[in-house]
Amino acid sequence: MSANSSNKRESEAVKSAPEVGDEAATAANVPPPAAMAAARQMPDWLKGELFVDLLKKNVPDFKAIKSFSAKPAQNAGENYSTLMALVQMEVEFETGKTKQLSYMLKLPIDSVQKMIMGMTHNIFDIESAMYRDVIPELEQLYSDVGVKVKFGPQFYELQTPSEFGVILLEDLRQRSFKNANRLEGFDMEHVKCVLKKLAQWHAASAVRVESKGPYPKLIATGILTEQFLEAMKVLNEATLKLFNECVRTYKGHEEYIESMERSQDKMFDNFRAMMQIDPNEFNVLNHGDFWANNIMFQYDAFGKIRETYFVDFQMPRYGPPVHDLYNVLLSSTQYEIKLKYFEYFIMYYHNQLIENLKLLKYPKKLPALKDLHIALYKYDFWAPGVVLSHMGVVLLDPTDGANAENLHGNTPGGIEFKKLMYTNDRYRKHAEAVLPWLHNRGVFE
Repeated sequence: MSANSSNKRESEAVKSAPEVGDEAATAANVPPPAAMAAARQMPDWLKGELFVDLLKKNVPDFKAIKSFSAKPAQNAGENYSTLMALVQMEVEFETGKTKQLSYMLKLPIDSVQKMIMGMTHNIFDIESAMYRDVIPELEQLYSDVGVKVKFGPQFYELQTPSEFGVILLEDLRQRSFKNANRLEGFDMEHVKCVLKKLAQWHAASAVRVESKGPYPKLIATGILTEQFLEAMKVLNEATLKLFNECVRTYKGHEEYIESMERSQDKMFDNFRAMMQIDPNEFNVLNHGDFWANNIMFQYDAFGKIRETYFVDFQMPRYGPPVHDLYNVLLSSTQYEIKLKYFEYFIMYYHNQLIENLKLLKYPKKLPALKDLHIALYKYDFWAPGVVLSHMGVVLLDPTDGANAENLHGNTPGGIEFKKLMYTNDRYRKHAEAVLPWLHNRGVFE
């Protein structure tokens, strides 16, 4: 097929994509663009005085803050639901010496947060509980058997006037941590490091349940409430129509388009059923939002990975580990290895999982590799959701239109943003490989 023919088909699809009104967005209280733009400004209350008590407690010989600044730490398209701020200050010690300190502060975008809380739990309450209670418990399990494992950055409690709360973390960039290039995707070395740490997380989370009982509902369910699913179903109706029109411009779509569209009718019924946990299966605490930007790597002087940390623990969910596996393997891996090595990655993860379950003395029957594959097929309806959401976000070039209002809303700006997400060359290349692969696995049946 010629490039001109392909471009013509794409143009026709964009023209024919449904011009959906904003009724669904209004129903779910999606904030208007003006509110979103204003939300990215630093709040007036964010001043150095808020940090004095924290510094007195955590910085020996602290005397005073000499200077203070706060500014957005991420570009558009790197974070959709919150605002990450880089907080820097020069502090003076009792000795008269000074030092530069740096923190990462996650702030609520009030309009987005109100939308979320109209459907589900406060994600800042969820993430605070994860950093304050869950992560230390899991790290302690390894410490108890003589192994040091860290899952994420240092967390600090900070009292602010924010009605939703904030998340204050160490600035990992001060220790040479950074995100990999999401547009290029994880290569083999990065995928192995991610799966090794994920297996440690999953193993500890499963052992913790056996030793301490179920996680609190806030953690175990996360944002997946009945009301949240209903709201997402309304918003996604227009998104699915647009996605399907874009898919009809993909090479080879004739093979799977009809079965894919039929399978979408039961998507949210499947999600709803997944909220009922089968105690006879192997279950873990999924990270829940496991994609490239929520994974950070520490590199040595030669560029080799020394450590892997996770961030953004605002969407955990207790259930089969395939949730995290589908998310990261379909959304964030390089095109050349995404499908070619998918089965190998599952085996690699399983080997690491069993090693850590044995280390932590998991008292129940160890899950077999076959059990993991059975779960991947049983819950395979999660995979198209990754293609529809995380994979599109990962593969989209930075753009000013990348915000929560456009990602979840059906305003004209939101429609144009999603058209760009589903028709750009990078996404098209991945989708033209992944969608037939899903079809061949029976996912659309």
